[in-house]
Amino acid sequence: MWFTRISVKYPVFTIMMMFCLMVLGLASWQRMGVEEFPDVDFPFVVVYTNYPGASPESVESEITKKMEDQINTISGLKQVISQSSEGLSTIIVEFNLDVPSSVAAQDIQDKIAPVSAQFRDEIEDPIVERYDPTASAVMSIVFESENMSLRDLSSYLDQRIIPQLRTVSGVGTVNLLGDAQRQIRIQVDPQKLQSFGIGIDQVLNTLKAENIEVPGGTLKQQNSELVVEIKSRVIHPQAFGDLVIANKNGAPIYLKQIAKIQDSQAEMESSAYLNGKTAVAVDILRSSDSNVIEVVDNTRKTLEDIKTQLPKGTTAEVVVDASKGIRGSIKDVARTIIEGAILAVFIVLLFLGSFRSTAITGLTLPIALLGTLTFIWVFGFTINMMTLLALSLSIGLLIDDAIVVRENIVRHADMGKDHVTAALDGTKEIGLAVLATTLTIVAVFLPVAFMGGIIGRFFYQFGVTVSTAVLISMFVSFTLDPMLSAHWTEKHNPNKKPGRVKRFFNWISGKLDNLSIYYEKLLKTALRFRFITLLVAVASLFGALGLSKLIGTEFVPVPDKGEIRIKFETPVDATLQYSQAKLIQVDKIIRQHPEVLATYGSINSVTDRGKNHVSIRVSVTPRTERQQSLTDLNNEFRQRLQSVAGITITSVASADETVSGGQKPVMISIKGPDLDELQKISDRFMAEIAKVNGIVDLESSLKEPKPTLGVHINRVLASDLGLSVNQIANVVRPLIAGDNITTWKDEKGETYDVNLRLTEDSRRLPSDVQNMYITSQKTDASGLPILVPLASVASFEETLGASQINRRDLAREVLVEANTAGRPAGDIGADIKKIQDNFELPPGYGFDTQGSNKDMEESAGYAMTAITLSIVFIYIVLGSQFNSFIHPAAIMASLPLSLIGVFLALFVFNSTMNLFSIIGIIMLMGLVTKNAILLIDFIKKAMDEGMERYDAIIAAGKTRLRPILMTTSAMVMGMVPLALGLGEGGEQSAPMAHAVIGGVITSTLLTLVVVPVIFTYLDDFKLFMMRQFKKIMS
Repeated sequence: MWFTRISVKYPVFTIMMMFCLMVLGLASWQRMGVEEFPDVDFPFVVVYTNYPGASPESVESEITKKMEDQINTISGLKQVISQSSEGLSTIIVEFNLDVPSSVAAQDIQDKIAPVSAQFRDEIEDPIVERYDPTASAVMSIVFESENMSLRDLSSYLDQRIIPQLRTVSGVGTVNLLGDAQRQIRIQVDPQKLQSFGIGIDQVLNTLKAENIEVPGGTLKQQNSELVVEIKSRVIHPQAFGDLVIANKNGAPIYLKQIAKIQDSQAEMESSAYLNGKTAVAVDILRSSDSNVIEVVDNTRKTLEDIKTQLPKGTTAEVVVDASKGIRGSIKDVARTIIEGAILAVFIVLLFLGSFRSTAITGLTLPIALLGTLTFIWVFGFTINMMTLLALSLSIGLLIDDAIVVRENIVRHADMGKDHVTAALDGTKEIGLAVLATTLTIVAVFLPVAFMGGIIGRFFYQFGVTVSTAVLISMFVSFTLDPMLSAHWTEKHNPNKKPGRVKRFFNWISGKLDNLSIYYEKLLKTALRFRFITLLVAVASLFGALGLSKLIGTEFVPVPDKGEIRIKFETPVDATLQYSQAKLIQVDKIIRQHPEVLATYGSINSVTDRGKNHVSIRVSVTPRTERQQSLTDLNNEFRQRLQSVAGITITSVASADETVSGGQKPVMISIKGPDLDELQKISDRFMAEIAKVNGIVDLESSLKEPKPTLGVHINRVLASDLGLSVNQIANVVRPLIAGDNITTWKDEKGETYDVNLRLTEDSRRLPSDVQNMYITSQKTDASGLPILVPLASVASFEETLGASQINRRDLAREVLVEANTAGRPAGDIGADIKKIQDNFELPPGYGFDTQGSNKDMEESAGYAMTAITLSIVFIYIVLGSQFNSFIHPAAIMASLPLSLIGVFLALFVFNSTMNLFSIIGIIMLMGLVTKNAILLIDFIKKAMDEGMERYDAIIAAGKTRLRPILMTTSAMVMGMVPLALGLGEGGEQSAPMAHAVIGGVITSTLLTLVVVPVIFTYLDDFKLFMMRQFKKIMS
């Protein structure tokens, strides 16, 4: 090869080239971003619309349905999911992966603008945000103060701190929890209103009209202008009491005569607790296209500035940091790369028995790894789990080519050739086989890089990284290895007595020579009993396929990052105070466990809306310092919390949500038009799947119905008395729900809401609503408006209404969700599928599998396509390389043989068939053909030189045994650290290494025996066909 000749001829040029690759690699490494997984822009857009005090049914009909109909007309839409709960409509819109989230958000903004313009005044403007709403906060900060009240601290955070955090690059939304901000509360006394004969609408109108600041234009003089402003804002909170509401018999009636004015705080809507103590917390969610580590780092920088501004006695503590686990995982994978490289080099040393040969081959590793980093940076990739796993898995591959080339050069030198000739001849002889092996690996991984769906986006960087790494390692093997072999030669002194180390290497070499003799006997036996050999191989394959039925399936294994999230619900009509009491009770039980380090609880957080929704994040001791697994701890906590009355545990699971997105692994959507019917179906269905082994934390999105008081207005009667339905609604709403009517500005220019509501003891019972008085448009004999009691124009009915209405793709749905314990999600999914198939549903109702089982199904299809393409590409590469249609078939016979080891290894290590083990199998496609190529290449060349087939096979076996065993051992050793999965989150990537190790070991053993036998059969077939062809031609 010309570049081998150049590198041997110009050694300094070669060294400089390698040095250049390493320098560029180090420079690229410093510039690259770090993240857990490749930056996949999940195009999620969320639309929040607040309608304070409205029931879920009203929210659905007034907001959700109207907006869904508009959104559904946008192109590139994947699905529309919505939740209508009390006072809030949440619409989650997922687009196809090829739609950028920024474009998706703008499209939605444009579509909903005409609809939101027609909403009632009480409905707040929709908020459109770009992030995955199921994802949890990337960071939570708890603020505590020794000398500020809750009210002052909440207002301070809202006005000074939150705006600073919102401006941080990559932050999607900032949510304040456990806050109670300053608010001017005007509490109206209904009895006093009635005694003065004043309607609440008069109070509302006065507050809106009297507390204003209006520009009155400008007075223009010859040389100057004077701005006129009507300033009638209320200066002091108590001064609201001096506003005149009405005049009766010439006497003014002031607001303070009918209402209590308090400079107080807003009613608490959410809560936060740190280690069982109340706190004010800030939850930060990232935007969908931002990097977690960058967001956390930027936020920490801003937080350092914020800490210098905080008043004396106020502290800020970070209690949740999502980047910690990511950094840990990345560090562990990087460590496995170094450990794998050391082990692989050690194996080479044992086989070659020479420090010089080991150095020559070992140099390939740092050069190829650093060279790959250069290209990763050029392609715009980052340092993430996928690129690092690709490098970790490539350790054995990278050293493979160098081993084979160096071993062949040494063999030629042992024939008596001078070092330069040995280097050139050795490289030339093996060159074609090395090129073929490298190209088959590239042929395997390029289809992986271009798989569809989410799996394709995740593994694109993986495939490109492996392909780049093996191409660079081949280049190094063809340039640096021959050059060093030619110019850095070993001096053999026959008179020198070998040292202890040399004697040890000689002993190893002798054992390998003995092994070669045994292998020769085995190969001769196999060639003698060809049919039996083939039968044993096929039987093993069927045995392995039978074993595969015992291996569980799941989308991605759950990593142990030392954090658990516990979610539970209190009854639907529970107050915030009740939920707080239960949180404290549960938190106390959890913190009694010796493994628990800290807890952070929240009620009604941005990712879990509702005053009865409680979430506790539990930090436990790191995995290396405890005996119990995360699953054991989950089960123990679940067991301990069974004794707590008045709560329903909805989830106890790992807090790591990188792949799950915070969703449960088992999710089944039941769609249909009628909520009552959906309730009956979901109750029956849940009773069935609760019997499935491994199902825990089973819940339905259709919660217990909430007690509702229906006010039915008699329109005819109301009209006779001078009332309209709208007028009645506008009076009842602010009195019960409370409305922010106007604002008050303090001396610092900060504005606070002025809230009007009935006093607390006047809005407790249905009779309080019945006794409300409304001002009629009709007047009495003295010309004053008539006051009409609500009970005289309306009937009241207590019913049960839905506490939350879920919709998916414009139809109502009930989402049945569950966690898994002790069994993989895929196996549980298969059991549930059987239940679904035998389940009777009325017309118009249907099941739809969601969550990780849906992702797994989708990914399996893409993976099968990738595997099929890989096999086709391998055949094309090998056919072109060997100029034969038949010889590639002998090499590819080793592919199915590797599956024996894959299933055996997964079974022995108790691993599952998941996304990572499937990638391991695809990787095997390229690996196992390597050994077969080395054998068949030698046999073919020997036969071309006139050697008999039988002798050529025996010679090939003896010559190639050592490099085949060496490359296999290096490959296995390079992956042992990954297979052990000792680091944080190591459970995720370990199955990949298990599959590869098992497959490589069995395929090597079988390749050495079975492939030569298959070659003889194919060669016989070729000769038979040629004879037939000659007969036909003659």
